[in-house]
Amino acid sequence: MICVTHEMGFAKKVANRVIFMDSGSIIEDTGKDAFFGDPKSARAKEFLAKILH
Repeated sequence: MICVTHEMGFAKKVANRVIFMDSGSIIEDTGKDAFFGDPKSARAKEFLAKILH
């Protein structure tokens, strides 16, 4: 199942895989733990820093 959301708390709980997009382009495509634990792109790091505490 695919779920599109901006609710990262929800995504962190239910996702197996995260596809992070910005301006219509895929920035990261990785497992949930890798994305939330060690995002590779500066854009994902910036986004997560703003919304997750």
